[in-house]
Formats: sequence, C-alpha cells, structure tokens
Amino acid sequence: MANGQWYPPEWPERIRALAAGTLTPVTPKRAATVMLLKDTGSGPVVHMLRRRTSMAFAGGAYAYPGGGVDPRDDDRAVGWAGPTRAWWAERLGVDEAGAQAIVCAAVRETYEEAGVLLAGPTGDSVVGDTTGADWEADRAALVERELSFAEFLDRRGLVLRSDLLGAWARWITPEFESRRYDTWFFVAALPEGQRTRNASTEADRTVWITPADATAGYDKGELLMMPPTVATLRGLAECGTAAEALASAAGRDMTPVLARARLSGDEVVLSWPGHDEFTKHVPSTNPPTSAHPAPATPSDPTGGAPA
Repeated sequence: MANGQWYPPEWPERIRALAAGTLTPVTPKRAATVMLLKDTGSGPVVHMLRRRTSMAFAGGAYAYPGGGVDPRDDDRAVGWAGPTRAWWAERLGVDEAGAQAIVCAAVRETYEEAGVLLAGPTGDSVVGDTTGADWEADRAALVERELSFAEFLDRRGLVLRSDLLGAWARWITPEFESRRYDTWFFVAALPEGQRTRNASTEADRTVWITPADATAGYDKGELLMMPPTVATLRGLAECGTAAEALASAAGRDMTPVLARARLSGDEVVLSWPGHDEFTKHVPSTNPPTSAHPAPATPSDPTGGAPA
C-alpha cells in the first residue's frame, strides 16, 4: 500500500523544467514550526493540525502549528529569557537578528494557531489561561499583522521564554516548488495551565496523537504528510517524555535538508539527503494521477475530544 507522502502531480514537469534551465527557483521564505508535546500514560503526544484541502500548499496534509517570519521581529527590542541571541544564532545557523526573528516566529505562530503562549511576566514564569476576550483580540491582531510580536510582548509586559524551545531540524522546500520555505522545526512542552485549541483559519481539525500512531497512519496511506513532518515524528517517537524530547534537541543535526532531483533516462528521481524513505522514482510516461489520498481522521489517544 502506498504511504501518505505529499507529492503534487506537477512536480515531475517542474523538475524537468528546472533541469532544462527554463525554471528559475524562487527564494525560500524564512519560517518556523513547533512540535508541541504533552505527556500521557501512553507517552508524549504531539499537537497536529490538518491543513484545509482548499490550501494551495499541502492541502489536506497533517502538520504542526507554524508560519512565516515577520521581518519586524528582526531588530525590535524583545523581552527575552533563556539562551542568548548569540547562542541561538549559532544553533540556527543565522545572524543574531535572524535568530531573534525565527524564535519569535516559533512562539508567535504557536500562539496564533494553537492558543499556547511560551512567554511569562518573568524569565522563570509562564502565563496561565489565554482564552479571555482581551487575549483573543491581541491574538487576532497578531494574525492580521496589525500588531508585531515585539509590540504584543511589550504591551503585555511579557518575556519570551526561549528556554522552553529546542531546535530540532531545518528543512528547505525543493527548488522546483513554486512556494518555498526555509523552515526551522522546534520542540516545546505544553505549559501548565494552558490548553490548545484550533485557532488557525488554515486548519479544519486538530488532534493530540502519539508520534508512533501518526507515522503508522502515514505508513498505511491514511494520513497525508510532507517528508519533514514524517522525519521529525520518527525522531519524536524515540523519546519517552516531553522533557526527554527537549533534552535531546540539543544534539540534533541542524544541517538544512534540501531535496535533490535528477533525470535518469526517462525517469525523474527525487531524493532527500539522509532520508532514503522519501525517494521517488517517477517515469515520464506514467506520472502520478493524484497528489492527495483522502484525508483521514485519527483517533485522539488521550481519550478526549480533539484539542
């Protein structure tokens, strides 16, 4: 049975155009995404959302909360706790301004799409319930970019808790894709007193699921996912607790993963270095007829309603 790897049918044609020099790669946009974890009796579960099938990029695929970097967060003064910007710059492979913006994007997007805020009034505290009307007004202003994240933190008198994040991986969208992202993947634990909700307009469902169950659904072709999502889930499945995942993040390789495409006779061969399971061989005479298996609905392993 085919797995649930997201593979747009237009890719072979675009790969051939890139090889022929008739396709110019677009510059990838910086982005951040967060694998939010909480512990259960069955081990840690991760918060995932299913992108609406109407989305132009990876519609119907399961992913984590995340999105693009806001350039306004590059050089604005931000209340900051945890490792220094210089430490994050070295870890993420960027300059200090870029590191601040990427970490800000990770925390902001988690708040925008899941309602969870990794910030507190002091460097060793985290806000509690963020579901009030005033919080929702600020969240909506962030989504609409009417308010920068730095302005939001300042207005609230909050400090960003960068120590609650662990950098896990970095993947760059293939050069032949029309929408490209340079995405840093982070891991974090759900703060005590907070709860997730589907606050994203881009998702039709959210769920808490064990990484093992998520990858099993992918392997059976029941859950549609992109390669970086599957690869990070397989890594999370090795961790027995959320704390263990956070601790292991420090040792994770942050070398960017970028897909490679080549022509072998009349066949397109697509591969992701270091991740052989995602290699695709596509004959020119028999391109894939469908990019999307029917999106499935995983059960909630925590026994309650999806977040």
